[in-house]
Amino acid sequence: MIVAVVGPTAVGKSSLALALAEALTADARPAEIVNADSMLLYRGMDIGTAKPTASEFARVPHHLIDVLDITETATVAEFQALARTAIADCAAGGVVPILVGGSALYVRAVLDDFQFPGTDPELRAALEVELAQVGPEVLHARLAERDPAAGAAILPGNGRRVVRALEVIALTGGPFSASLPARRYLLPDVRQIGLDLDRPSLAARIAERVGALWAAGFVAEVRRLAERGLREGLTASRALGYAQILRFLEGELTEDQARDATITGTRKFARRQDSWFRRDERIAWFDARRDDLVEAVVEAVAERSRTAEASQT
Repeated sequence: MIVAVVGPTAVGKSSLALALAEALTADARPAEIVNADSMLLYRGMDIGTAKPTASEFARVPHHLIDVLDITETATVAEFQALARTAIADCAAGGVVPILVGGSALYVRAVLDDFQFPGTDPELRAALEVELAQVGPEVLHARLAERDPAAGAAILPGNGRRVVRALEVIALTGGPFSASLPARRYLLPDVRQIGLDLDRPSLAARIAERVGALWAAGFVAEVRRLAERGLREGLTASRALGYAQILRFLEGELTEDQARDATITGTRKFARRQDSWFRRDERIAWFDARRDDLVEAVVEAVAERSRTAEASQT
C-alpha cells in the first residue's frame, strides 16, 4: 500500500502525514514519510521550507530530505527515480510509504505510468541563452500564449520549467500539457488523500505562516545561503520566499515588500496547486479543519485496503 497526502501549501499536509504515520504504526502497520517537495531536497533550506524539525524526524523516519546542495538543480526525472527507490525500500521492509507534497507533477511522476519527452541539446541551449537575455517572464508570456494550461501551471519566475515546456512544445508540435500521460497508476495499491480548505482560510494561514517564517529567522537563513552560492542554484534560488529575500538583499525590495511579495506569490501558487489536484478524480478529499481528520483518513485508508483485498478474492 502507498498513501499520498496532497493539497496546496499551508493546508496541513505535513502534520497529517506525521499523525497518519504514527496511527498506522500503532496499528501494526509501520509507516514512513517520503518527501515530494522539491525544495525540501536542499540542505540548509530549513526555515523557508518549513522543513520537519528534529523532534518530527525522531517521531517518524523521513526520506528524500537534505539530499542536494543548493547549487545543484533538481529535476522531476531525477526525483522520480529517487522517490521510487525510497518507496521500494519501504515496501521491501514491510513499511507503508506516505508520499507528501504539493506539486501535482512531482506526485504524478512518482505514482503514475509517467514517461518524460526527449530533449534536444541545441534547442535547449538556445532557449537558455534567450532566458538569460530576456528573463523568465518574457518566455512565460510566450508559453502562456502557446499553451494556456501550462502557463497557468508554471510560475512566471520558474525559468527552468518554462524553458522545458517550450522545448517540449517545439519538439512535439503540441502543447506541453498534452505531453502529460493519462492518469494511470504504475505503482500498486495507491490511496491519494487530499486536504481541502476554503480560500479565505487558506489565505489567512499563508499570511500567518510567512510571518512565522520571518520571525524564525528566514532572512538570516537566506543571507547565509547566499554566501554559499544560493544565487547560482537554478532551482533553489527561485523558491518562494528565497527569491523575494534575495531581491531584498540586493536592494531591489524593502524587507516589508519582500514579505508581502512572498505572501502574494504563495497564495497564487496555492491556487495553482489546488486547481491541478482537483483535476485528479482519484483523490479522496477531506476538510482540513475537521476534528476527527486523522481518524477519518485512517478509516478511509483501511476501507480502501479491505475493498482491494475483497476484489482479489
